[in-house]
Amino acid sequence: MRDNPFYTKHYPTPHETAPFTDIRLEDYEPAMLEGIRRDEAFIQRIADNPEPPTFDNTIAVVSTDDLLERVTKVFFNLLSAETSDEMDALAQKMSPILTEHANNIIFNKRYFQRVKAVYEQYHPTASEVPGDNAATSSAAPRPLTPEEQMLLEKSYDGFIRAGVALDDEHQQRLREINNEMSMLTLQFSQNNLKETNAYELFITDEAQLSGLPDSAREAAALAAHDHGREGWLFTLHAPSYGPFITYADNRDLRRQIYMAKNTICIHDNDANNEEIVHRIVNLRRERAQILGYRTFADYVLKERMAESADKVYQLFDQLLDAYLQPARDELKDIEEIARRTEGDDYRLEPWDFSYYGHKLKMERYNIDAEMLRPYLQLERVKEGVFGLATRLYGITFVENKDIPVYHPDVQAFDVLDADGSFLAVLYTDFHPRKGKQSGAWMTTFKEQYIGPEDGCPDPYDPTLWKNSRPHVSLVMNFTKPTATKPALLTLGEVETFLHEFGHALHGIFANTRFASLSGTNVYWDFVELPSQLMENFAVEPEFLNTFARHYQTGEPIPQDLIERIIASRNFNVAYACIRQVSFGLLDMAYYTLTEPFTADVASFEREAWHRAQLFPEVPGTCMTVQFSHIMSGGYAAGYYSYKWAEVLDADAFAVFKRAGIFDRATAQRFRDCILSRGGTEHPMTLYRRFRGGDPTIDALLERNGIKKKLKVEKLRVES
Repeated sequence: MRDNPFYTKHYPTPHETAPFTDIRLEDYEPAMLEGIRRDEAFIQRIADNPEPPTFDNTIAVVSTDDLLERVTKVFFNLLSAETSDEMDALAQKMSPILTEHANNIIFNKRYFQRVKAVYEQYHPTASEVPGDNAATSSAAPRPLTPEEQMLLEKSYDGFIRAGVALDDEHQQRLREINNEMSMLTLQFSQNNLKETNAYELFITDEAQLSGLPDSAREAAALAAHDHGREGWLFTLHAPSYGPFITYADNRDLRRQIYMAKNTICIHDNDANNEEIVHRIVNLRRERAQILGYRTFADYVLKERMAESADKVYQLFDQLLDAYLQPARDELKDIEEIARRTEGDDYRLEPWDFSYYGHKLKMERYNIDAEMLRPYLQLERVKEGVFGLATRLYGITFVENKDIPVYHPDVQAFDVLDADGSFLAVLYTDFHPRKGKQSGAWMTTFKEQYIGPEDGCPDPYDPTLWKNSRPHVSLVMNFTKPTATKPALLTLGEVETFLHEFGHALHGIFANTRFASLSGTNVYWDFVELPSQLMENFAVEPEFLNTFARHYQTGEPIPQDLIERIIASRNFNVAYACIRQVSFGLLDMAYYTLTEPFTADVASFEREAWHRAQLFPEVPGTCMTVQFSHIMSGGYAAGYYSYKWAEVLDADAFAVFKRAGIFDRATAQRFRDCILSRGGTEHPMTLYRRFRGGDPTIDALLERNGIKKKLKVEKLRVES
């Protein structure tokens, strides 16, 4: 009889990586159920421990049997990167079971009483929290390290924020909310992918391709061929949609694909997400209010750098004050070039913005994404990005073909530290396919931690512990190679690569004791700092010159082209900022509600972000129903994080610029103070340790070329 590969704790693979080639669909469910059984038995052993509760036997104790973690990491990562109808159905089946398991742990009062007893040893005033007192040690507790103190805080707060101190009636309601939310967020994502995959713009008349560059035509011809058709196939996936909306001369087709993109999940069909949005927003509000918070935003922001909705709106107000008029001016300039081309009566619509924006950029800077593609071959870009990490941190990447992968597109690398020691596994998955969610993300198949292994003679002796290194994955949707060309990227795709690679470095350099505080397990409004910092390198000549060579001739990217890239860097930067602010306003509007959400979704959306809208409403469109970040992702009441972190990344990169962008000492300080520390201390403490002071908005305004004076001279991001 065949063994379930998940039951082998130490996989017989390099670095004990997931044995993807051995895993079958039928392996997931029994492994999850067995993992739940083992997990609950472990938790119960802690709860029933007759010894007085201590930090070591209650908080720091970690199961050596991580079956549930292993199987769910693989399953849910592949649910985003390589799903199928069968996996989607299994997710629908298992999600409520897994949620109920999480409920059983977080509402285990015996377990909580031990956690509470330990917490009270270090916080005597916590005794007012409801609950029976557990046995405590008469001896004074040992001092905790900052990381141990953070884990204790998070463990205790996790129970309180989940509702363990509430009465049975309210706990039961929270269980119901948790269960329903797990299904709603899953369905929201599945509907989004289903609608995205369902749309096809199939063209047989070559005249309708007018304006499109060869790269877009070849990619569309390849897509059609892959579907057994002759012609050109365009989809709503980024590498197809973006070039079409930017270059296609046919306005009717631009409008058609724009409307398809912006009406995802609002059609009258089974994939409509409107009612799901109502349920998600209302359940989150109800959960927060049961727990004693006025709004869901209040609940979320208690554990964010921003701390309150007032501070988030303060950021938005100051960005609007600085960027709104420049954004209107940018839009006016695009309207003018459109009217010069089409006539004075021409009315610019959203599906025209990228098209005429491209023409204006060409007119001003003679720069175009297609001019850069020949110099941005994916393999060379990868070498450049990896090489950047080598110059900054001394690490190297060596492909390891013995590591199993989950799709032929995926590559696996050993990441080695400057001294040659093993640091991490990195998977890269670059191209779109049917079973893959759109967008780009970093994730992990295994977190880093330091602790005892099986058979450790003294699990409390740190000298015997092992630093278990992480397995990190980068997933993107870049332009695919064609029959005649390798994968050639746009500069925007290079920036995306650098962004996700910054997240990857956060995981790769993790060096903490506890997995729950490792890598990217930090406040949501801090997690984007390492990723957005890396984006800054994309337009630095010293970086571009390390890899940007013509894919056919090998000639380096011309200096005048680099100069035009730099000159055009801030083209429409104000428009882009206001667009991000509009998304943040929408997010906060939903999650600062104090009463049940009953309004029409599209109407509510229109009112929520009206201050930041530069185009009139397009009837029938709706962002909310496909806004995965704030509905099914982790950015609910947190989309402001991108702009918050942008203040930080501009401020931090100014340090690199002053020292030299490849300065090893600055990079090492960033690694030691931020990248390796994960969530072990408050993020502002970590940032100040790197920066030597508080960040200000000045560097962002300087980088963006925004000269208008703010009403408040400096925005300080306060702890």
